[in-house]
This record gives sequence, structure tokens and C-alpha cells, in this order.
Amino acid sequence: QVQLVESGGGLVQAGGSLRLSCAASGGTSSPYIMAWFRQAPGKEREFVATISRSGVNTGYSDSVKGRFTISRDNAKNTMYLEMNSLKPEDTAVYVCAAKYSVGWIVYTSTRDYSYWGQGTQVTVSS
Repeated sequence: QVQLVESGGGLVQAGGSLRLSCAASGGTSSPYIMAWFRQAPGKEREFVATISRSGVNTGYSDSVKGRFTISRDNAKNTMYLEMNSLKPEDTAVYVCAAKYSVGWIVYTSTRDYSYWGQGTQVTVSS
């Protein structure tokens, strides 16, 4: 069973950048499709981005496409989210998730993922 721990959140001005990390332990992360979700106060958790086991394939929500980049380093059992051109509406707790899979599909529902981190707060000031 894999455990996930996020880091890298913080306070940034609009237009700035942040890089989030998600470290996996308890086994190798390579058999898992991984993803980032976020949850703003009073809102449901929403899909942000996902990446295939190899890192070749990715998928993004329309709201972050072109601004965020997801990547992974399986040798380090770590996934990343590079966030650029941040907006106040990007403010949320960002949570990483993992799903064991032998293929590649863009899974966007929280119900698709079995393993979750605790989250890291990202606050974008205007």
C-alpha cells in the first residue's frame, strides 16, 4: 500500500509560480497512475491533472491547461506539479492521488483513485 505526502505549497502573488511535490512511500510508485486534485473552501474536490505510469501521457482540466505541468520521477517515487501564471481562483488545498492501473485512461473522478495524501495549501493573493 502506497502512502503519499505533498509539499511545496505556500502563499504567492497572482502571476507567480509554485512547484508542488508528492512523495510516495511504502512501495514503488511506478505501477500507479497519479493525479492532482484541489479543493477550495466550500467546494467539492476537483480534478487538476493526471499522469501515466511512465510519465509519457498526461491530462489536464481546462482551467489549468497551458499554465500547469505535471511530471514524475519514478526513480525518486515523486510526482510534481509546476504551476505558473497563478490566479486567485487557484487557491485551494492541493491533494495528490494514486490509482493502480495496467493501462492509460484519463481518470478525473475522485472515485477512481484509491490512495490519497493529506494535501498542501496553495494561496494566491490578488
